[in-house]
Amino acid sequence: MSYRPSVIVYTIVLRAYGQVGKIKLTEQTFLEMLEAGCEPDEVACGTMLCTYARWGRHKAMQSFYSAVQERGITLSTAVYNFMLSSLQKKSLHEKVIDLWRQMVDKGVAPDRFTYTVVIHSLVKGGLCEEAFKAFDEMKKLEFVPEEATYSLLISSHTKDGKWQDALNLYEDMRSRGIVPSNYTCASLLTLYYKNEDYSQALSLFTEMERNKIAVDEVIYGLLIRIYGKLGLYEDAQRTFEEIDQLGLLSDEKTYLAMAQVHLNSGNAKRALDIIEMMKSRDIWFSRFAYIVSLQCYVMSENLDAAEVTFQALAKTGLPDSGSCNDMLRLYIKLNLTGRAKKFIVQLREDQIAFDEELYRTVVRIYCKEGMLEDIGQLTKEMVTNDSYKDNKFIQTFFKAICGEPLRHQKVKGNVASNQLDSTALGYLLRLYLECKDFNNLEEILKLLLETAGSMSVLTQLISNFLKEGDLSNVKALNDQVVRLGCSVDDATIASIIGIYGKEQKLKQAQDIFTAVADSPTCGKLIYNSMIDAYIKCGKPEAAYSLYKEAFKKGHDLGAIAISKVVYSLTTSGKHQEAKEMIHLSFQDNLELDTVAYNTFIKAMLEAGKLNFATSIYEHMLSKGVSPSIQTYNTLISVYGRGRKLDKAVEMFNLAHSSGMTLDEKAYMNLICYYGKA
Repeated sequence: MSYRPSVIVYTIVLRAYGQVGKIKLTEQTFLEMLEAGCEPDEVACGTMLCTYARWGRHKAMQSFYSAVQERGITLSTAVYNFMLSSLQKKSLHEKVIDLWRQMVDKGVAPDRFTYTVVIHSLVKGGLCEEAFKAFDEMKKLEFVPEEATYSLLISSHTKDGKWQDALNLYEDMRSRGIVPSNYTCASLLTLYYKNEDYSQALSLFTEMERNKIAVDEVIYGLLIRIYGKLGLYEDAQRTFEEIDQLGLLSDEKTYLAMAQVHLNSGNAKRALDIIEMMKSRDIWFSRFAYIVSLQCYVMSENLDAAEVTFQALAKTGLPDSGSCNDMLRLYIKLNLTGRAKKFIVQLREDQIAFDEELYRTVVRIYCKEGMLEDIGQLTKEMVTNDSYKDNKFIQTFFKAICGEPLRHQKVKGNVASNQLDSTALGYLLRLYLECKDFNNLEEILKLLLETAGSMSVLTQLISNFLKEGDLSNVKALNDQVVRLGCSVDDATIASIIGIYGKEQKLKQAQDIFTAVADSPTCGKLIYNSMIDAYIKCGKPEAAYSLYKEAFKKGHDLGAIAISKVVYSLTTSGKHQEAKEMIHLSFQDNLELDTVAYNTFIKAMLEAGKLNFATSIYEHMLSKGVSPSIQTYNTLISVYGRGRKLDKAVEMFNLAHSSGMTLDEKAYMNLICYYGKA
């Protein structure tokens, strides 16, 4: 036959074998073509490369590609696309990028598909800047990027915190009439959530509904978080229930998002309900699920469940500092200091990495327990971390405990008051109080008084001592403050006096009051508290005397103070003094309430000064103060005892006609006086 072998015919056969995956026959045919003296051209070589690419024979493909390069054959864009796509399907992004660079070096013009594949691999390979450069080239060549390409780049910008760049890309995409996918919308919602731009997030969600973009579980989860941030807790719960009804609820992250929303609203019970739902549906618990569960049990103060959950968390690896802090805070809240200290020892043995919050909590416990050496050791370890070199709280402890005395450092100019943390100084005050180290206590107190916010720190510390009933430390600290010529705020001093009064420690209360009595800042709160202390300690005359002293100084102590003093004088049989005080309040037109008038009337009833009691009632009416049922009950007794039965009946009827609910006492009073009459 006159047939002569032809590259074209062999290429057709190569393509046929390649399409059905006959790799071995393809290779044999190619060798036969060479033996027949046919020089393979770019089409034949491209066909072989496409066959290898189609069937994922990447090693053979790359070897053949190297041989083609040596022969100086230039391949078409379509062949490169075939190879690039095949490598990318196997996530061989580095090889995609290498091949792309060779393609560019050879001068082969990329098309829209080439850019789409390459941009994807550049992003996945962490070469985002190069990806955006390729994206710009693509647009300059007037290739319209696919939605998936925009989506990938928007996601990349979002992860890198380049929010404005991500939004610019989105606007560019919308200007080309490209409808975003739910994946793109998820990236944008994440961006809006992190940027706290919740109105834009809800607007995007509305746009999705308008464009009938499918809403998946990821987007619903983001919407739940956004509702939570806006305080729309019920909307978040309804969205969660809607996901469940649609059969989309499967991801642990969605359950945990709902649980966290409940936690943020302070509703530990509903958060725990979500955790129990996860368990009942056999949802796999990740490390994060244990962390959220622990937060739920800590908030609900369920110690046993919290400890079991913490142990489960520990089995997944070393617990995070936040979870350790949660456990410590629970021990503190339940006043389990011993267990807290054992827990800290375990953390130290496990070499848990402390963050600032965990350090603060541990130091707070150490200071309360006077554990000076432990604080020093932990602080030395913390300052070895460069990230804490500018942390004022940690550095204050380091300078105070691990160096020479702070006062000496200040004299030398090594430390200034504005370099110290006032909260840390407050903790140090507690430490030195517990250690009975009054020299260091005074030194720290002087430094604290030079810092901003010193009074709030002192107030908080004294308040803590008062809650714990630790009056010895209250006195020691307050004495030091007074010695330095300062004073804590009125409310704190009043609280100290109040505690001493409650415990019948009148002398200590008087000492505190005397130390501030001449101060121009000594006001209503302190006087009222001291009056209260006198009354509780059975000294009504002293209370009356102090009331008059305060009145002379221009202090209006209010109706409650007057009522208390009058009542205490009356119950002690000091009726004349009670009458004087009532006259005094009338003369000076003090603003009295119903309770005060009731106290006055009852006091004069018990004193037998019935006419004065009725005049008090008339004064009450003239001042426009409304009587109560207690007022009428007392007046029935006043008129009844004065044998003015008609006036007693008048008071009874007046109470009834004014719409008040008459109690048993009103009926019994009137029955009693009818009987006596």
